Amino acid sequence: MNENPLSNATNTISQVLIGKPKQVQLALTCLIADGHLLIEDLPGMGKTTLSHTLAMVLGLQYSRIQFTSDLLPADMLGINIFDNKEQEFRFHPGPVFSQLVLADEINRASPKTQSALLEAMEEGQVSLDGKTHLLPKPFFVIGTQNPQHQSGTYPLPESQLDRFLMRIQLGYPNKEAEKSMLTAQIGDNKAIIKPVMPLNHFIQAQKSATQVHASDELLNYILALVTHSRESNQFANPLSPRATKALLSAAKAWAYLNNRDYLIPEDVQAVLPSVAEHRLRSASSDFSTQGSLSQMLLEAIDPIAL
Repeated sequence: MNENPLSNATNTISQVLIGKPKQVQLALTCLIADGHLLIEDLPGMGKTTLSHTLAMVLGLQYSRIQFTSDLLPADMLGINIFDNKEQEFRFHPGPVFSQLVLADEINRASPKTQSALLEAMEEGQVSLDGKTHLLPKPFFVIGTQNPQHQSGTYPLPESQLDRFLMRIQLGYPNKEAEKSMLTAQIGDNKAIIKPVMPLNHFIQAQKSATQVHASDELLNYILALVTHSRESNQFANPLSPRATKALLSAAKAWAYLNNRDYLIPEDVQAVLPSVAEHRLRSASSDFSTQGSLSQMLLEAIDPIAL
């Protein structure tokens, strides 16, 4: 397979988000798979920086919505305002009408406002006063949230967590990466970020990722993983058929990003924690223990023995 145009995107983004190549690659994988991304970590870890840089590298129209306890659905979706001159209501779109929307600190808004994103994320449209307004394509939501133990947070319900294809954590940078951050000229790194491809090429890359070949043996491996989550009493929230499809599409996008047109078990293993962990555990779980359930699932199934 020839090198795809997104192969250098990880290095480009890593010029801004230093020392996190795996997390950057997972975030790109999520967008190539046409999914929404949830980033959970402590404040100041680079969640917003990663989101903005992804939009710049991919040439996507970007908007940021700061979620607060008093944010209303209309503040995000838009509102109909009466035009005295035309004697009719005109729709004024909100910031959700963008190609990449950063829902910053999404768990600080009320459940009513959180749920207003559901139709947009699932259907790519917004319905207000009996009219449907289509969102731009492509359309991605990157949600960031703080740990549940911090004050003023409302946990996302499991049904809404399931709308996010992947969830990642950034974690603290290593000593060398943090030193590079301190010695870098503030602001200069973002100035050098340019789109790696035209938008139509990115859309074509998404289509190419769906064509990555998955053998019967590889599909059986995915099915064995999700079946074990349902039959074992170790998992309170088994993986649904939607999660099965999400795992396959994410694995294909990971393989495409690594210049392969076929799947291997390592592709599934690379993306499973990000795809499955937030589905396997409850919404109120401590984020510091993330990865343990998906690791148990991976250790339970040997792809060679199938």
